[in-house]
Amino acid sequence: MVQTVVEMQHITKKFGNLIANNDVSLKVHQGEILALLGENGAGKSTLMSILSGLLQPTSGKILINDRIVSIKDPQTAKALGIGMVHQHFMLIPAFSVLENIILGDEPHNYLGKIKYIQAKQIIKQMAQRYHLQLDLDAKVADISVGMQQRVEIMKALYRKADVLIFDEPTAALTPQEIKELMQTFRILASENKAIIFITHKIKEIKEVADYCTIIRSGKVIETVKVSQAGEEQLAEMMVGRKLQNNVQKQPVKQQKLILNVKQLTVQNNGRSKILNLNLQVHQGEIVGLAGVDGNGQEELLAALTGMNKVTSGSIQLNGQELANQSVRKFVESKVGYVPEDRQAEGLILSMSVAENLALKEYYHAPMNHRGILNYKYINSFAQNLVKNYGIRTQNVYETVASLSGGNQQKVIIAREIQNNPDLLIAANPTRGVDVGAIEYIHRKIIQERNQGKGILLVSFELDEILKLSDRVMVIHDGQIIGEVDPKTITAQKLGLMMAGKKIGSVQQEVTKSEL
Repeated sequence: MVQTVVEMQHITKKFGNLIANNDVSLKVHQGEILALLGENGAGKSTLMSILSGLLQPTSGKILINDRIVSIKDPQTAKALGIGMVHQHFMLIPAFSVLENIILGDEPHNYLGKIKYIQAKQIIKQMAQRYHLQLDLDAKVADISVGMQQRVEIMKALYRKADVLIFDEPTAALTPQEIKELMQTFRILASENKAIIFITHKIKEIKEVADYCTIIRSGKVIETVKVSQAGEEQLAEMMVGRKLQNNVQKQPVKQQKLILNVKQLTVQNNGRSKILNLNLQVHQGEIVGLAGVDGNGQEELLAALTGMNKVTSGSIQLNGQELANQSVRKFVESKVGYVPEDRQAEGLILSMSVAENLALKEYYHAPMNHRGILNYKYINSFAQNLVKNYGIRTQNVYETVASLSGGNQQKVIIAREIQNNPDLLIAANPTRGVDVGAIEYIHRKIIQERNQGKGILLVSFELDEILKLSDRVMVIHDGQIIGEVDPKTITAQKLGLMMAGKKIGSVQQEVTKSEL
């Protein structure tokens, strides 16, 4: 009989009048991967925060290896062999990768000095075993989001966790990194570790999970064996309705040129991150930018929003030169921006929902009168947006940090679209959100396109790029290496181009693979 490692019985968690978890029960066994599926705000992360000691349940009990336990804090969870990899990383940017991994569990010699060499050797062996490539000497501030995810995973493994909780672990990863993570999951399960995998991506559940527990509005709807459930069935159980996967797009009418980037070069520490790049976006079209993470997307977006200086070249919006202008100049020139990292770049977490929704307009009337904020108007403005965009919040006065990731994303989408941009730049706009929210965000982007706005979509999700884009530009090593038609290009061909293959050689390689 397979050992039950974790059992949560009748867990309820209340925050004032809000019931985040309502009589939730689940089990996970040794060597098993349990997917936890639910919409943003369904209570998944709250439940796992209880299991990892970050929160205490209002009622209910937890059993580890058939023994009732009280998990008062993360240290207690760690002692019980529970490790959690959070969606929003808990790393110290100024520390190295190695220092972050061993923080709080440093090996010491008899003089009290940290044995870094020993720790490095242990971690290198673990990284090889679990297929987690790491640069242990790099500072966390200088590494990619995908690398930071691997650091978080290694932190849990280094602490010898037998129960591993992953909260949206693939939200920031490239397709190749996701494939590697799935392989890591299988290795961990083969070593009899129990894995709880919070996700919105049903394809990944089908690929790697044994069982799936669906949570909706804080309650368990059902636990199913993944091999016996279809993707559509899981999606409908999650959102409680049938999803509309088709997008309605009007024909493109190559009208007015909105964005014209010419011979753009951006350098960082003397190295060209963007080199002689040309890019155009017209009214009423979505231009998708496809590329492997780290090929200049970050630097390009920073230049197109005024957050980064350009070395040479031109950025014109509606014929107006904006290169090296301030962020406010870009905003006032009607550039909307949905950043990749909503918490670091898109929101001020300590401020209220209303204040975050007002960030683009707070210095203009009627939000501002002679330097004094008109909170009556701001709150009314925010309440309308919360209603119109389906943002789940108790009220507009609570901090945006208390919202789920998907609802934080909706705050940004609402703010940027409400500002009526001529150019909307969307960087991984559906990162870490559920299929219902993805459907909603895609519909909003299409609506903006159909209303004549220019859209630049940067996404690591190839399905998203191919589904929404009218034209796809492929970026590699800071340069546009080709333009493809999303209606005729396959994900396989696009993936090869993203790896730097020219269009001709891509066709040859695909043909060979089909023989």
